[in-house]
Amino acid sequence: MNRRRFVKQTSLATTAILLSRYANVWGEDKTFPIVRPAEGDRNFTSKAVERVIAEVKKNIGNKELAWLFENCFPNTLDTTVDFSIIDGKPDTYVITGDIDAMWLRDSSAQVWPYLPLCKEDEELKQMIKGVINRQTKCILKDPYANAFYKNEHKKSPWHTDDTKMQRGIHERKWEIDSLCYPIRLAHGYWKETGDTSPFDAQWVAAMALVIKTFKEQQRLENKGPYSFMRKTEFATDSVPLGGYGYPVRPNGLICSMFRPSDDATIYPYLVPSNYFAFASLEQLTTLISESKQTFDTDGVSALMKQIATGLANDSKIKLEKFGEIFAYEVNGYGSYNLMDEANVPSLLSLSYLIPAMKSDETYKRTRKFVLSKENPFFFKGKAGEGIGGPHIGMDNIWPLSITMRGLTSTDDTEIKMCLDMLQKSHAGTGFMHESFHKDNASVFTRPWFAWANTLFGEFLWKVYKERPHLLNS
Repeated sequence: MNRRRFVKQTSLATTAILLSRYANVWGEDKTFPIVRPAEGDRNFTSKAVERVIAEVKKNIGNKELAWLFENCFPNTLDTTVDFSIIDGKPDTYVITGDIDAMWLRDSSAQVWPYLPLCKEDEELKQMIKGVINRQTKCILKDPYANAFYKNEHKKSPWHTDDTKMQRGIHERKWEIDSLCYPIRLAHGYWKETGDTSPFDAQWVAAMALVIKTFKEQQRLENKGPYSFMRKTEFATDSVPLGGYGYPVRPNGLICSMFRPSDDATIYPYLVPSNYFAFASLEQLTTLISESKQTFDTDGVSALMKQIATGLANDSKIKLEKFGEIFAYEVNGYGSYNLMDEANVPSLLSLSYLIPAMKSDETYKRTRKFVLSKENPFFFKGKAGEGIGGPHIGMDNIWPLSITMRGLTSTDDTEIKMCLDMLQKSHAGTGFMHESFHKDNASVFTRPWFAWANTLFGEFLWKVYKERPHLLNS
């Protein structure tokens, strides 16, 4: 199902039941209930991940954060991973949580924090290798689709969408980041393991399709083969003007009809996704070189140069209050959309995805903008402050954005504030959610959203290694 259709806010009655069930969380003995699946009910177990959980639980003073880490960090492994061997190769299907479909973006992000542990856990290494293999199959099936089923014959509830739907595809919303994340995961896997075996002829064919798709969506000569329309009451679930979106002036950037939230863009040049594409292509050239495979690297270099030119010419806007910052979306004609939303890639997340951005002055100014009331989707209330987005609606903060704020910060005070807000946002469930109301964290969406859980685990583990003093109170 589409995320928006699936999401139901937790009612106050349900919240009362949850808080009653987990009442001992707040007991004087500071004990916490077992909410993680029993060992025999877990989809996948990693000895390396269990070691990290035990170490963190033992050594940090804030026992509620330790409990949250124990629940959240392994949530992808516990509940969403389907590992098997197919045709002699590892194959891993990863659902998002409460939706039985595999997003290329989510699946990459869900297993990303486990990469540093592959060297000490061969089974974990094989599982992540299986994600790369499964993503290769998905891209070859349809590079324009964002979400897939393991069952090649399963029909989507969105099979009536006016686009080239096939069985085995859950949704066919074209998002640039859907093709960037598999490259990021593959590159991260190679850096941690030195293993190039996933990068075989089939993977190379998928990467050639990635380049072909990016070039088509530069729309230098025509609109390209992709269009999408849906009969829906939500404007953000369909694409206007015959399914091709509002016009752009060709400038080298890649059009993205949808954002990483699965909401339609207003202006098709989605700036954070184009920066992500440039960085991913740079990683791809490294992987091709290491794999010793034949590939048109000159074509990749030319594409990167065009994207860089488009970003240099059209991605920035000068504001009186902040100075020059990155716009969220542009069209090449001078129009721009000033905002940011929680889903990654976002403007906030640029220094997380592209470490070199940390010292970029334009990024620093942009970060201040997106974490201010000048961003229409930055919400602040009694329960916390953070970025949301149109997908769930106004006044709903996404823990993803609070976690990303912490991951992109170098300031102890700000990082501690993010930890405190996240600790208070779980509404007694022991897990992160898709969103919560700015004034009441007990009103939330998606109680089972593995990406939010695993990213929180990644954040807390990073703080544990770099700033452990922040976890003692």
